[in-house]
Amino acid sequence: MKISRRAFAAWLAACAVLPAAEAAPGRRARKRPASRPMKLMKPPRLRRGDTVGLIAPGGYTTEKSIAKARANIESLGLKVREGSYLREVNGNYAGTVQQRLHDLHAMFADPDVRMLWPIRGGSGCISLLAHLDYALIRKNPKILLGYSDITALHLAIYKETGLVTFHGPVASSTLADYPREHMLAVLMDPQPAYTIPMALENSRRAVEEPHFAMRTVHGGSATGPLMGGNLSLVSALAGTPYAADFRDAILFLEEVNEAPYRIDRWMTQLDLSVGLDRAAAVMVGICEGCGPEHEDISLTLDQTLDIHLQPLSVPAVTGYSIGHIRHQFTIPMGVRARLDTERQTVTLLEPAVS
Repeated sequence: MKISRRAFAAWLAACAVLPAAEAAPGRRARKRPASRPMKLMKPPRLRRGDTVGLIAPGGYTTEKSIAKARANIESLGLKVREGSYLREVNGNYAGTVQQRLHDLHAMFADPDVRMLWPIRGGSGCISLLAHLDYALIRKNPKILLGYSDITALHLAIYKETGLVTFHGPVASSTLADYPREHMLAVLMDPQPAYTIPMALENSRRAVEEPHFAMRTVHGGSATGPLMGGNLSLVSALAGTPYAADFRDAILFLEEVNEAPYRIDRWMTQLDLSVGLDRAAAVMVGICEGCGPEHEDISLTLDQTLDIHLQPLSVPAVTGYSIGHIRHQFTIPMGVRARLDTERQTVTLLEPAVS
């Protein structure tokens, strides 16, 4: 049977429209968000006496960790409100997707809760992203603080709402002086500019543990919004609606307990998807446990990172005070900052809270 060119063109046009008009069975259709949020939205500052929602949106937790988290929160002069499903266990997750969503949504909806503080990272946050009530979050902007697997929530919430969230200690972290000082400064005391030096404790450890040493691959200073998080999560979200758009941004990355070949794979993924050379700067944290095994034939962590950082023409550093380490500083996602490799500082150029 012959078909006219006009009819064939109409058929092709219909085929192109159908996938966008119809969602797959059992899934809701959703628009792909813009590459950057329209407007940065800052949560209200945290004040002593405020209530903190303690939740587990990723990996399961224990009574010991809950006790430590409660002690941390109360030592800061804050009150604790536990999520209804905080103690749930479903495999290695803290309950089902529905249970973890319930607690996260309930804390955003509760007018008494001023901050959401995940007790740990682990894994599983990525499963929540397609089901989050972003309209609820947009109407109730609050502080969300955490690192590791919490990166998935940071990137998705920023992309969909423009809300500034915070890459920093989880509720069960050990709050030494350095992380406590810079966390409270960023969350409680908004300043027009705030300079964060790297932790002296990490430099002291570098004497016997070289991966704690700060290293400048390309010197200089750069300005841009802070964007990034845990490398495996930033890489996993590449190509999705929640991908980190780090063009003209200070891209920060950290990882833990991963072999150099995996670091290479994930850095390559980011380079292929966006292009590391399109960042304003690249700041890699202290990647604990990311060297090769003794019996492995492998590049070192530094050699692996240099494959991706050396070709760049923008400031690039490694060993800065972020990551799965005790002495880490808090990074507000999307806030403009300046990286100065000579001074080894990060300066926030605007308040992160309102």
